[in-house]
Amino acid sequence: MTATQRLKKIADMLQAGEEVSIPEMAVRFKVSEMTVRRDLDKLAKSGLVRRTHGGAVSTEKMAFEFDFVARRRDNHENKCLIAAAAAKIIKNGQRVILDTGTTTLELAHLLRDRSDLTVITPSLAVASELQFSDGVQTILLGGAVRKGRPDLTGIVAEAVLDMFSADIAFQGADGIGLDGALYTADMQVAAVDKKIRSRAKKTYVLADSSKIGETALTRHGFLHEVAGLITDSGILKKDVERFERLGAKLIVVRAKIN
Repeated sequence: MTATQRLKKIADMLQAGEEVSIPEMAVRFKVSEMTVRRDLDKLAKSGLVRRTHGGAVSTEKMAFEFDFVARRRDNHENKCLIAAAAAKIIKNGQRVILDTGTTTLELAHLLRDRSDLTVITPSLAVASELQFSDGVQTILLGGAVRKGRPDLTGIVAEAVLDMFSADIAFQGADGIGLDGALYTADMQVAAVDKKIRSRAKKTYVLADSSKIGETALTRHGFLHEVAGLITDSGILKKDVERFERLGAKLIVVRAKIN
């Protein structure tokens, strides 16, 4: 078996739902454990698997087998920069609400090693990201699962949110109109997002610059109603000035130049 064939076989095994250890794979493929570790590192860099203690699992399995990976990869570098800026705002001991967006999922990834945090979320993917974190108490809301998305919505999710009070919330957006309006493509997600803002002392919107000037089915708020928009430097200067005139606060993140 060639190295390429072995990589494909490992990926297929994990995709099928198996969680296998490095020693098991070394025996199965008749290679050293070091070779298996290198194989898993290659697959992890490609985004196909996630390393665990002593093995790996499929990233799609970790996201509960929803079609989420492709959206997560869109503008991935900017999403990571935005998430890093958001992480700096969060203090240990806080109660944090993370919504269902792919950028909030990147933020959840950065919070895994934090201590004394409580994270409340309607996102199965966010809960999956945090489930093995020793320092983060994760509360997954109830509700109806959106078809094809790892999100919980509906009257149950909204009712459960009423039980909680959070220090800070982070939301994504499918679009931000040039009038500062926040848009999402799903009416039930819009209702949950409005409820999230009502249960947090302050809310930040995390959206890469590709969302600026875009609209979607449902408008559920405006930028001047939240603590700030965290976006990347792809946003046009005229749009920054426009939003600031409308009363919005912006945090614009830039990639470090080596």
